[in-house]
Amino acid sequence: MDASVALVAGAAVGVLVGILAVGPVRSLSRRHAEPLPPPPPPAPIGEGTTALLAVLRSGSVVVDTKDRVLRTSPTAQALGLVSGGRLAMPALANLVAKVREDGQIRDLDLTLPRRRGTDVRLSARVAPLGDGGLIVVLVDDTTEARRVEDVRRDFVANVSHELKTPVAALSLLAESVASCADDPEAVARFAARMTKEAERLSTLVVDLIDLSRVQGDDPLTHAEVVQVEELVRDATDRNRTSAAAATIDLVSAAQPGLLVYGDREQLTAAITNLIANAVQYSPPRTRVAIAARSAGDVVEISVTDQGIGIPEADLDRVFERFYRVDPARSRATGGTGLGLSIVRHVVSNHGGEVSVWSREGSGSTFTLRLPRHRLSEPEPEAESPAPEGAALEPHGKVAQ
Repeated sequence: MDASVALVAGAAVGVLVGILAVGPVRSLSRRHAEPLPPPPPPAPIGEGTTALLAVLRSGSVVVDTKDRVLRTSPTAQALGLVSGGRLAMPALANLVAKVREDGQIRDLDLTLPRRRGTDVRLSARVAPLGDGGLIVVLVDDTTEARRVEDVRRDFVANVSHELKTPVAALSLLAESVASCADDPEAVARFAARMTKEAERLSTLVVDLIDLSRVQGDDPLTHAEVVQVEELVRDATDRNRTSAAAATIDLVSAAQPGLLVYGDREQLTAAITNLIANAVQYSPPRTRVAIAARSAGDVVEISVTDQGIGIPEADLDRVFERFYRVDPARSRATGGTGLGLSIVRHVVSNHGGEVSVWSREGSGSTFTLRLPRHRLSEPEPEAESPAPEGAALEPHGKVAQ
């Protein structure tokens, strides 16, 4: 009896020990098998904040505490700031990390290189967005603003240089006149040079005023329907004296009835500058031809010379302010380097374009293309008349 009781008691103790030993292990295994709780959801973007970001002109990107992009504006997407749900630019990602660390707003200028065309220049501002750890990145495309600023800075520098030359020359010539007051021949010689420099300075100032006006004025303010034939005639007449002095023959012809809508004085000045440029770069006893014809809904006004021509490498730059293909020749003839720039601005203001064809030693052809204005039903287009005494080849060059 005692042996049986002892045996049963021992078995019970063994089972109890096994339960105590195995129970915690099973409980531990079961605890490890349970899935981990999900991470806390990212801080929501309030409706007010979303509405505010939507009306901003700046491109915007909102990132959470894990640097995941929660919201991207179409502008930021177009600029390529986001890729795979993350900021695509390491510089921006680094700036976001710094802002998250100390909460300070930071700014950064960036450049996005492009394989073709001008690089995109950006201005970025990174700041905390509320108390949820969100960061907002605001980006503005400053490419055009920087380009305008560069052009303005270059323009001021060029103007300063161009004005300095005749002013310095006048100062030196005045000293020379004072030092040789008892020599009438020297005084006359220096006085003639002073007159020439004064004329050059006056021309430069007038061109600067004209350029400033055409850049700032809206041609529609003084717009009217203008006969192209009158524009060609007036511009040609303004250049007859200088052309005759250089023994250059001016011939012109315009298709009758052509109309354009715009500022008469600006358009006349543009054609005048083209003719003056042709006369300036043409050798004596040659011809400059001015022609106007219709080409569908466009009026083409061309000025063709038999001059020295323009090197191919310079064709894309001849309309830049103060750019001269031959600086020495321009200074000798009194050119300011602003005439063609004025032409480009006038034509652009009127919704047109200007182009140039040229070959060294064979002359040049500048062509204005302006929208044609029609008062009534379209009329049958007559063939373009050639200037009297000159035949035009297909590319517009006067036949030799």
